Amino acid sequence: MVGLRISGQIEKVNGLMDDWKACKDWVFPDGSPNLTFLSSSFGNSRVQVADCATREFTDQKRIEMSVSEFIREWPERTQKECDSESRPLLYLKDWHFVKEYPDYSAYETPLFFCDDWLNLYLDKYPMHDDPNTHHQETNEITCSDYRFVYMGTKGTWTSLHADVFRSYSWSANVCGRKQWYFLAPSQSHLVFDRNMKNSLYSIFEDVDEKKFPCYKQATWLECTQEQNEIIFVPSGWYHQVHNLVDTISINHNWFNGYNLPYVWDLLLRDYKEAKEYIEDIKDICEDFEDLCQRNLAANTGMNFSDFFMFLVRTSFANLVQLYHLSSSSESTNWKSSHRAQNIMFNLGSVRNIALKMESAGVEANHDPGINSRILLGDTTFLELCKSLGSAYGMIHEQCNVSYSSKHGNDVKLLEFFESACSQIKASCPSIMGRQTF
Repeated sequence: MVGLRISGQIEKVNGLMDDWKACKDWVFPDGSPNLTFLSSSFGNSRVQVADCATREFTDQKRIEMSVSEFIREWPERTQKECDSESRPLLYLKDWHFVKEYPDYSAYETPLFFCDDWLNLYLDKYPMHDDPNTHHQETNEITCSDYRFVYMGTKGTWTSLHADVFRSYSWSANVCGRKQWYFLAPSQSHLVFDRNMKNSLYSIFEDVDEKKFPCYKQATWLECTQEQNEIIFVPSGWYHQVHNLVDTISINHNWFNGYNLPYVWDLLLRDYKEAKEYIEDIKDICEDFEDLCQRNLAANTGMNFSDFFMFLVRTSFANLVQLYHLSSSSESTNWKSSHRAQNIMFNLGSVRNIALKMESAGVEANHDPGINSRILLGDTTFLELCKSLGSAYGMIHEQCNVSYSSKHGNDVKLLEFFESACSQIKASCPSIMGRQTF
């Protein structure tokens, strides 16, 4: 097995949260949430809160408020059953806690989930940084990372969905209890309407069988998650989640070399939908393709250029790891090490996606071009290399490396890059056409 390859099945894990600071500071001995601590320590944070009682388009209505304002609503709501017709049912979602409080160290990401390309990348780069769009202005809030805290009283819930980017996700209950309802990817089409455009909002609503003719054929898996348990959700699984009691959870979305195909498949499908939606203005729109890409970024969280830049930087960071592993190893069998096998698998996965992009007609005009010499001397990129190296060190063996801007003048490293990248360029000439080495 290469690295820590995760299964494609739902998993429930115990015993990984015993030393988490959040499990001590945020919870009373009786298992109830310590709202006083949370309000006094983090009350000024501005967060997105969903009103579970009000649907807005395909999601729950969102409200912005401070954590302290949200918590002031909590005791009253806990003491009384919420009348959903007269009062909102508030659920704090998608709080970017790690970004706001990096020094607090509320928890440690479990070893199984450390091979996280998405959040390591977003710690250094924005996913979408096109200065010609307004998407960048909201990027710091909506896409700064995919590490979240959720807080909700009994009765709050999350509507039926598959995770962003069709990523993996894990959810850890700091306190409380959740009920999960899962649908395997092979059955996901059953919860879509006859036009395959919209999915069910809730599996407990009155379903229009004419609109959703296959719904009753779906086979649901149910799982109850207790305090100090972690649920792993593989890519592509639709799920709906209900808080059975007052609950606080920590959640991550992430992807790596193993589920990268899910990400590209979603991006391509959403691109086709975005293009189809405005097809009627194609003949009168001079920048039609640019408009499609802007809409794709707004709807999905990234476009082809963003994804391409992500792939290039991540694969280059993996190449740096491979170079240092080969340079520092005293053994001629370094390629057989778990770390080397993991890195080479990752590079192969990126190459396969590049081939898929090329076969789909994505050309080099979707990327700005990258010069490896400049990139290897860039401080931000070297920080990404360091973070990736630390993650591999936790999963496999440590490899002591000093990352510095001198990498851009390292002749052997540049030759290593030129050799590796030339092979990729030869197999994907259209998509890699503007890369310089």
